[in-house]
Amino acid sequence: MSSSGAVHLVTGAASGIGADLADRLEERGDRVVRLTRDVVDLGDAAAVLAWAAAADLPRLDSLVHSAGTVDLSTVADLDLETWRRQLAVNLTAPAVLTAALLPALRRARGTVVFVNSSAGLVANATWSAYAASKFGLRALADSLRAEEAEHGVRVTSVFPSRTATPMQQKVHDQEGRTYDASRWIRPSTVTETILHVLDLPADAVLPEITLRPV
Repeated sequence: MSSSGAVHLVTGAASGIGADLADRLEERGDRVVRLTRDVVDLGDAAAVLAWAAAADLPRLDSLVHSAGTVDLSTVADLDLETWRRQLAVNLTAPAVLTAALLPALRRARGTVVFVNSSAGLVANATWSAYAASKFGLRALADSLRAEEAEHGVRVTSVFPSRTATPMQQKVHDQEGRTYDASRWIRPSTVTETILHVLDLPADAVLPEITLRPV
């Protein structure tokens, strides 16, 4: 993808992978729309749709879903609001936002990137709600890829394992573990992977990429 005049929308762009990616895209001269919780609450689907309707994006070269929320709990202790919030932010918001912005993505023959998680491939104890949202996100990406190929819209799921972000520190706090960022994947490594996806020549698509720490 040429960076000249390219427009990208990045959710979760206030910190972690989303912020790092938005910074890199702007550094190379692209326009970035940073969707953060200060702009719209991704847990409120109606608010997300209203924001998208007012966004006035005639074309969109990429839509990167990097926002997410996690709260660990056993199934036995999982309260309804915790379940609903993770599904709303991690799955429903990407679905409704993508649907609303498809006309702009089709005009640009753009790329949709879902920043998923290793929890979207394997669900472990206390991760049921988060993993359910991420398994669903993979299904959303697979369906979207099949549906939008005829319009030239490419769809990639990226599955990073534990990455050194504020969310990972929160997870360690919930697990009662000491957080050591040096043990985990750097956000910049995930950013480099996403940039490779966005810059891939138009004759191919990378459906899925899994990243694990060494």
